[in-house]
Amino acid sequence: MKKAGVLSILFVLMLFAVAVIAQAQQPKKVHRIGFLAPGSLSAYSTQIEAFRHGLRDLGYIEEKNIAVEYRYPERNFDQLAGELVRLKLDVIVVGGMAAILAVKQATSTIPIVMAAVGDAVGSGFVTSLARPGGNITGLSFLSPEVRGKQLELLKELFPKVSRVVVFHDPTFYPVSKSLTEMEIVSRSLGLQVQFLEVRSPDEFEGALKIAVEKRAGALLISAHPVFSVNRKRLADLVAKGGLPAMYPWREFVEAGGLIAYGPSLEDLYRRAAVYVDKILKGTKPADLPVEQPTKFEFIINLKAAKQIGLTIPQSVLYRADKVIK
Repeated sequence: MKKAGVLSILFVLMLFAVAVIAQAQQPKKVHRIGFLAPGSLSAYSTQIEAFRHGLRDLGYIEEKNIAVEYRYPERNFDQLAGELVRLKLDVIVVGGMAAILAVKQATSTIPIVMAAVGDAVGSGFVTSLARPGGNITGLSFLSPEVRGKQLELLKELFPKVSRVVVFHDPTFYPVSKSLTEMEIVSRSLGLQVQFLEVRSPDEFEGALKIAVEKRAGALLISAHPVFSVNRKRLADLVAKGGLPAMYPWREFVEAGGLIAYGPSLEDLYRRAAVYVDKILKGTKPADLPVEQPTKFEFIINLKAAKQIGLTIPQSVLYRADKVIK
């Protein structure tokens, strides 16, 4: 082989090597995700970590191939939703009814993933669970049997209880829809259920006084952001009042509440990452059915029981997913 031919081959190989190195050095696309949930970072720390864990399992690492813009409004949802939309994100993850409504009103084009919502259809977020129809999809925590199971557990734990007061916000559609279901179950258990409107943390103390006046034997706290964000304050006040209370999420019991039965928020937020992954890979939200909860938790806090002088039967403790001692 002539020297000129060898040099030509070496030159071509060198160009190929340079092209490969240059391609390898080119930065990969960084997907931009928004995250909007009511309250504060501390209020959603468990859910956020579950969401991040879900992303990591799918190969997404913050500051490497994804960037997440977090927002935690206590009010002014519309302002922060508009701020996220102006950032031209690839997808926005939302938690809580107010946050979902604000983002829905701010954009009809950016994909929205609901990490946990009550009645997505009744609230007008999607056309149906099977066919969402627009730019919104995700996960619902609404499960018809949850309210009945909560009442059954209260009756089993406290057989002498005949009256249960339910804290709820009548403007919160998913809770309002479940009230009829609760009334049906309560009659079969011989329980009288009374609903008490609570719209803000400032009403917690007054509501507890009214519950005592109504001779409540137990409380049932509905799933609502005003309770979730202020769960530590609510659990402390309920404990001081001496009433046993059933909460909707594990996080309430970890904050000092007595018992909880309901869907796992941690699981819902972890599964939200799957929706983000599918959307980033090209699937339209309209083609991703809204999923309902598949994992439920029964949590008991023995410290809280001791504080109000209650003894939890051993048979019930065996059935708990977690017992805080």
